[in-house]
Amino acid sequence: MTTQVSTEDLLRELAPQVIGAVARRYGDFADAEDAVQEALLAAATMWPADGQPDNPLGWLVRVASRRMTNQYRRDGARRRREELAASWSLAPSGPSSGRDDTLILMFMCCHPALTPASAIPLTLRAVGGLTTREIAAAFLVPEPTMGQRISRAKAKIKASGDPFTLPPASQRAERLRSVLHVLYLLFNEGYTSSSGPDLARTDLSGEAIRLARGIQAAVPDDPEVAGLLALMLLTDARRPARSSAAGELIPLAEQDRTRWDRSLITEGTGLITRALGQGRAGEYQVQAAIAALHDQAGCHADTDWAQILSLYGLLETMTGSPMVRLNRAVAAAMAHGPETGLAMLDGLSERLGDHHRFHSVRAHLLELAGDSASAIAEFRAAAARTTNLREQQYLTTKAARLATEPAPFRP
Repeated sequence: MTTQVSTEDLLRELAPQVIGAVARRYGDFADAEDAVQEALLAAATMWPADGQPDNPLGWLVRVASRRMTNQYRRDGARRRREELAASWSLAPSGPSSGRDDTLILMFMCCHPALTPASAIPLTLRAVGGLTTREIAAAFLVPEPTMGQRISRAKAKIKASGDPFTLPPASQRAERLRSVLHVLYLLFNEGYTSSSGPDLARTDLSGEAIRLARGIQAAVPDDPEVAGLLALMLLTDARRPARSSAAGELIPLAEQDRTRWDRSLITEGTGLITRALGQGRAGEYQVQAAIAALHDQAGCHADTDWAQILSLYGLLETMTGSPMVRLNRAVAAAMAHGPETGLAMLDGLSERLGDHHRFHSVRAHLLELAGDSASAIAEFRAAAARTTNLREQQYLTTKAARLATEPAPFRP
């Protein structure tokens, strides 16, 4: 592997193993993450020109260890830390299980003291191997701003005093839930960007899938981990048909299903089938089951909306989420008519706020009900509130087309 792209892939794969090895040796996750970032940048610069070393992992550990040693020598407690640094060998010892280290890193990056806005960038940097510049570009913020956000996140982890190890068994389930939530948010941001000119960011959704695969390999018997990975795969399978060659959004009902990735559908369906077989259904498993029903339908008209409506009812009971109720209203409209779905939207705007998705769903249901004038107003309201330019273009176009169509005949 000698190209720049393959070097980037290798560095992202090795990043959690290197951080794990260095953090274990020095006992400081925050400083280790900084040192490893410097080592990764050095490798990205040197390897394409000089060739990859025979032992890439050992090279990175050695360079990061040297950075750590130099940092300690610069600290105020120079004498004590120099004596300690002198006792450390720079020869790379093999990290313990890379799989375990990745899981520990995910737990550290998704620390309960962090908000998702801080946990996602830190996860991308420490576990995904992305640079601060790449992460800043992904979230459309200046690099210094993203650097400060990541630094504050690491400072909070350092202040917690948590050692670089798996959390106690009593905390593990809740911390794993935080990890899954961060990966879920990361995938959603990649699948439909919250802002910007592109409908999706495949680098972010792809990274979420890669990290979810790592977590699933680390805890293969957890049905919710399998459910989340299945949800990502079953959703990402539709991506090739989700936009036109010009980047325009194509809604689910109009997609060319022959373009869906059948290998991802097969893998995702197998995962969710096995997970549900354990008899411990959770919210990610239910969402994956809904996604599987969509993917298994040969065309939009063949979708099992009654079963999807039932699953959304279960999911709403589990989560109490107003966004789930919004999706449930769509399923109800498809199963029992648009008036039923519209009735379910009553009072929901108070819980969702002025979210563009509420206006968009209401617009579609009003269109199905034949109330074109109200649908046009809702499509325009949704377009005014989304910051994704592709979604905005789609909603504006829908409103414009409805405005030029003749009013439906009502006897």
